[in-house]
Amino acid sequence: MAGHTFSHHVLHVVFSTKQRRPLIRPDWRTRLYEYLCGIARQEFGCALAVGGTDNHVHGLLSIRTDVAVADALRKWKSLSSKWVHETFPGERIFGWQAGYGSFGVSSSNEEKVKAYILDQEQHHHARTFEEEFLELLRLHKVDYDPRYVFD
Repeated sequence: MAGHTFSHHVLHVVFSTKQRRPLIRPDWRTRLYEYLCGIARQEFGCALAVGGTDNHVHGLLSIRTDVAVADALRKWKSLSSKWVHETFPGERIFGWQAGYGSFGVSSSNEEKVKAYILDQEQHHHARTFEEEFLELLRLHKVDYDPRYVFD
C-alpha cells in the first residue's frame, strides 16, 4: 500500500503596492481580485478569499504541498502585476512591494479571517495599512526590525 500525503496549508497573506501608494483603482479592483483567484487555481492551489483597498491586498490561500509559499507568492504577484500592465496600459507605475506577510490559519479560524479579508474597505476607515500590518506581525509573534518592515 502506498503512502498518501494529507495537508491543510491555509495562509493569510498580505502585501502592498510599491511604497503603499493608492494604485489599485476602484474601477478595476474587483477584476484584479478575480484574476488573483484564477492565478491561485492555475498555479498553486486556490484563493478562498481576496480583498483589500487601494494600496494593499489580503488573500486567504490554500497552497498545494508541492509548492513553496515563496514560489506561490512570487507567481501571484508577478502574474497579477503583468496583467494590470497589459490590461490597463495607463497603469505603468503599478507594482507590488518586494515582500509580504504570510500567516498560518487554523481550520477553526478560516471563516473569521475570510470575513476580515472581505471587509477591508470598512476596516480601513479606522486603521491604516501600516498599523494593520504591524498588528498582524505582533499577533503572530513575528520578530521584526521596525527599520525594515516597509520599503
